[in-house]
Amino acid sequence: MLGDVLTAIVTPFKENGAVDYVAFRTLARYLVEHGSDGIVVTGSTGESATLSDRERLLLYAAAVDEIGERATVIAATGTYDTRHSVALTEQADNLGVDGFLIVTPYYSRPPARGILEHFKHITAVTDKPVLAYNIPARTGIKLEVETLSDLARIPNVQGVKQAFDDLDDARRIVEETGLHLYAGDDHLLVPFLEVGGVGGICVHSHLVGPVVKDMVRRFKEGDFPGAREISESLEPVLDAIKVVQNPISTKAALNLVGHDVGAPRLPLVPASPSEIAQIRAALERGGVLERSRT
Repeated sequence: MLGDVLTAIVTPFKENGAVDYVAFRTLARYLVEHGSDGIVVTGSTGESATLSDRERLLLYAAAVDEIGERATVIAATGTYDTRHSVALTEQADNLGVDGFLIVTPYYSRPPARGILEHFKHITAVTDKPVLAYNIPARTGIKLEVETLSDLARIPNVQGVKQAFDDLDDARRIVEETGLHLYAGDDHLLVPFLEVGGVGGICVHSHLVGPVVKDMVRRFKEGDFPGAREISESLEPVLDAIKVVQNPISTKAALNLVGHDVGAPRLPLVPASPSEIAQIRAALERGGVLERSRT
């Protein structure tokens, strides 16, 4: 649909806190050249909560211009305000993005019928594919399989990014809704493929994109042991990006390997020296960084 390996790209910032669009373009190009079929722009990892509408739209435009002819650009335009989400989606559509990631409305925690109306209003302004983003740890509300079945009746709601490890729910989504299932946590990628998922919206692919792509390829070609072996080998990288709240660890890891993406915006803070040491050690174990000689 939109690709097997999609990277939820970080938003680079300059030292003064402004969005670094040059670094964003460089990173987007690098990701597409190293295993990503596309990128998700202004998702949770992209620090969407701290971005202005103008910054969001400039990022979408930059992504389309930089990689749009080679890879998919998915705009994460969902908010807890339906009117705001509709406006962002319509403007991003006009910029030429390929699809949308719409998070369950957070904080307000609407009932299922409110969620359904939220998606109906958003999808009315685009004919491009929409993925529902089901991440109860962040939103405080879970999209039940029955609600996803209702969402699947909206023609351009075509998939779901599922960011919790209920494999029974994952299997039911594939079997009962017809939606494309994407793993929303990196450690779920192979388990979700095993129940019929199509791929993942990943963070570790910032660092090991070609390996992640090879893992998915092996699985889809029937080399299940090979895919599982690769998955196990990536555990140190998963450890690295889990040292502290995402995307703090991810940005620290990217900076360590040579991608200057800056620090997060407040209320997120840069990784501390001890956290950076843990991240470095995990990346060394995973072969992403050479082991320090000191």
